[in-house]
Amino acid sequence: MYIHQVAAYLPAQVITNEHFTRLNGLSHEWIIERTGIRERRKAAPGENTNTMAVEATERVLAQAPLFPTAAVDLIVGATYTPHDTIYTVAHAVQRAIGVTDIPVVSISSACSSLLNAIEIVEGYFAMGKATRALVVVSEHNTAYNNENDTVAGHLWGDGASALLISKERLAPTDLRMLDLITAGAGGIGKADVAVTLKPVEKGIVMPHGKDVFIHACQYMASVTRKVLERNHLSVADVSWLIPHQANLRITRNVLQSLEMPEERAVSNIDRLGNTGCAGAAIALAEQLDQIQTGERVVITVFGGGYSYGAMLLER
Repeated sequence: MYIHQVAAYLPAQVITNEHFTRLNGLSHEWIIERTGIRERRKAAPGENTNTMAVEATERVLAQAPLFPTAAVDLIVGATYTPHDTIYTVAHAVQRAIGVTDIPVVSISSACSSLLNAIEIVEGYFAMGKATRALVVVSEHNTAYNNENDTVAGHLWGDGASALLISKERLAPTDLRMLDLITAGAGGIGKADVAVTLKPVEKGIVMPHGKDVFIHACQYMASVTRKVLERNHLSVADVSWLIPHQANLRITRNVLQSLEMPEERAVSNIDRLGNTGCAGAAIALAEQLDQIQTGERVVITVFGGGYSYGAMLLER
């Protein structure tokens, strides 16, 4: 299967670290040192998970004349910050593009949902139930965030991305998916309490950030090695690493573990904050034109809960 095109949508409003300095005394330098985040985006009034997903979808379809809207025969949406848990992000996208009578599903496995969504596409393709899929990942973190939370309130940003995936190659520039691994790690460490979002009780909280940090570093590095070993490749064979955009210190730790130079990592955490399961897809959209023929890309993710995965791509 092939990723034909990727596009992103980011809200216009920029929230700098100075906002949190004024709000709760966290300095710009303190936030930079611990997270690498300088600013993040915030959805405007009237924007939400669904509207951002529709914007990203309209952009990706506009960029893909070889992938007409009418050809879409599967929509998979992913988010942990839903606008509506019944009329899901995938349903909203379906209504917006006007393609009826096709499979439409939404999933959530926290920040690793991008790869789980793509794995669902892989299953539909394998069963012969679809050939042209739209995957859309969207997070409205600020709708659930408590900005006064000095532990995690400064981490979150909003954004969305959409990917067009086909069973057959449509263009020479398509990214071929060579392998994909996902797994849950819900029984590890403090997975049950480290990061939670219980809508009937409270918004996003992260009381055990250190546990998240430790396991994210371990799992993102180990699953990257695993996907490479399964394909008889080494780290030296990878041109670009796109990690989940959670924390620049996590990215650097993973790079150090893999013995990979920092310039080969794609990062948007400094500009966008943690955009959840949309972060790696937004990074892929931003990097897409820079990936040369023959280059390989690994996307590696870790989500609260815990869940993790890696995907190996080649142009």
